[in-house]
Amino acid sequence: MTDTRRRVKLYALNADRQWDDKGTGHVSSIYVEKHKGMSLLVRAEADGTLLLESKIQTDTAYQKQQDTLIVWSERDNYDLALSFQEKAGCDEIWEKICQVQGKDPSVEITQDIIEESEDERFDDMSDGSPPIELPPCEINRLEEIKELMQTCLASPVRKEKLAEAIESEGYIRKLVGIFHMCEDLENLPGLHCLYDILKSIFLLNKTQLLDILFSDDIILDVVGCLEYDPALTSPKRHRHYLRTNSK
Repeated sequence: MTDTRRRVKLYALNADRQWDDKGTGHVSSIYVEKHKGMSLLVRAEADGTLLLESKIQTDTAYQKQQDTLIVWSERDNYDLALSFQEKAGCDEIWEKICQVQGKDPSVEITQDIIEESEDERFDDMSDGSPPIELPPCEINRLEEIKELMQTCLASPVRKEKLAEAIESEGYIRKLVGIFHMCEDLENLPGLHCLYDILKSIFLLNKTQLLDILFSDDIILDVVGCLEYDPALTSPKRHRHYLRTNSK
């Protein structure tokens, strides 16, 4: 098989929580009689030997990451990953997986719940994943920023990359500057977006980001962003309470 769309590298997580390269080959999705179901097969590029034969289970949480990576747990504490040469090939196999599980291919994870231990294991793939590019921090891009961050929360690898991008670009202080502009302009839709954006940053639960959020010079501005919960009919008065009532 010479189709580069189906060319993949197979990885398996070892006992030391490192990803071992199990070889390069070509993946296919076919019905395997002994498994009584659709299965993923990877045959080695060099000699055609079978590197992987994995039945697509209906209750396994498959994750699609960074457009060219599919990660899942084959069984307890045995994680596998397929890294595709081309996005088109990843999309094609992802559609087969989603078809078996009855999911819409637009999802990035096929099951709703990921155990924390799985989160930690998937984090180990982060070093080999490309960085996330944040949109320019501008008022007219707030909706785009919000959607990107909320999407990243579903993927442990993308959460890690998002946190790195936010820290390296000084993004939190840029958002605080946008917050002042939105309050001055009484731009309520923008303030609602900022609430969701700051909430997403808190949910990343990264110490280096929390240190910035709680910095003396911006903590009240961060609290101000959290006053504008879209679910409320009027803003909370968190800053007023902190300035006048709290000890």
